[in-house]
Amino acid sequence: MYLHGTSKINSLGHLEIGGADTVEIAKNYGTPVYVYDVALIRERARGFQKAFEEEGVQYQVAYASKAFSCIAMVQLAEELGMSLDIVSGGELMTAKKAGFPMERVHFHGNNKSPEEIKLALDLGVGCFVLDNFYEVSLLQQAASSRNQKADALIRTTPGVEAHTHEYISTGQEDSKFGFDLSSGQADKVIKILQEDTMINLRGIHSHIGSQIFDTNGFVLAVEKLFSQFASWREEYGFVPEILNAGGGFGIRYVEGDEPLLPEDYVKGLIHAVKKEARNENMEVPEIWIEPGRSITGDAGTTLYTVGSKKDIPGVRRYLSVDGGMTDNIRPALYQAEYEGILANRANEQAEDNFAVAGKCCESGDMLIWKLPLPEADHNDILAVFCTGAYGYSMANNYNRITKPPVVFVEDNQVDLVVKGETLEDITKNDLPLRSKERV
Repeated sequence: MYLHGTSKINSLGHLEIGGADTVEIAKNYGTPVYVYDVALIRERARGFQKAFEEEGVQYQVAYASKAFSCIAMVQLAEELGMSLDIVSGGELMTAKKAGFPMERVHFHGNNKSPEEIKLALDLGVGCFVLDNFYEVSLLQQAASSRNQKADALIRTTPGVEAHTHEYISTGQEDSKFGFDLSSGQADKVIKILQEDTMINLRGIHSHIGSQIFDTNGFVLAVEKLFSQFASWREEYGFVPEILNAGGGFGIRYVEGDEPLLPEDYVKGLIHAVKKEARNENMEVPEIWIEPGRSITGDAGTTLYTVGSKKDIPGVRRYLSVDGGMTDNIRPALYQAEYEGILANRANEQAEDNFAVAGKCCESGDMLIWKLPLPEADHNDILAVFCTGAYGYSMANNYNRITKPPVVFVEDNQVDLVVKGETLEDITKNDLPLRSKERV
């Protein structure tokens, strides 16, 4: 059994996180419920930051809020001295309501609307990461019309494919994201922005994928980018002052996953940047990164209550829980794998393998296909580990199922940070059918 962060088995044989008994959490807040180990979030963030400080380079570590966003999480990111990566008006408003310093907000996304761009300018967002020519023209128009300057990076696709699931690989040439280097798109947009007096092009962004376990892809991307930097310096007099290497740093979900420590990812990246800067006789740029999953992923645990069971002799034993693809769609979407235990019987030895099924009306609603457990019974509490990234943030109301609450745990304290939805919430935006007799 692999326990993350502050997780341990207490004297009652229950799973404990942050000093709090998960069985009591399930009793007090119901299930499903997301439980976040705040001490582990702090440890992960500090690991990334410390490496930059030890290497003596200017940096920003921006929390990629798409992994998990709520007011309390954004406030924790600020407390930890992080910047913030947002991709929508909703994430931007969450940052505003959390009181996050807007100058440390980076606005990403491949299809920012005119309204979102105007809102970001109104709020004083620190940097736009421009993804395509349409967004460039929108920002140019908005900045010019209000005589307001805006800092920007351009997102590039360096032609580097991370060894990960095809849906979460983003650095290859054939991607919906960014300006392609090899076709000359990046050259063209740099020339456009160099001639614009309202947009301050500060640097380049690159993101090669997610759930990456080594630094090879990052090093290759840095090498490709610096070869372009030399060309841009000669042709346009443009030398990026910022290199944003994105995120994608992996975590351990299951046995066999072997991620690096946060500081090892960072040091590998920094050494590559320093080497290429030396080779091209350039100043080392300020380095930005955007960890999301690697900040919150293994800090999150979802608690479920076991319901029905189904045995198919010689085939499979199914165990159904009171959640599923509505609170964790990743297994259905990415074939993601997880580990878990019975939180109320954590010391007991596994007796058999169970397939953990969700309650949605979909055959694909399976959380874990093969999980060793003691002989589980109705009302046991199942804890599924490493659900802190893309669980709550991708939660949905399929089958009109309510979204779970979120609690933070630290130093024996349990804090509710997101209320669970009620059945009344499910229909609160519905409107009745208009009369069929209307003309």
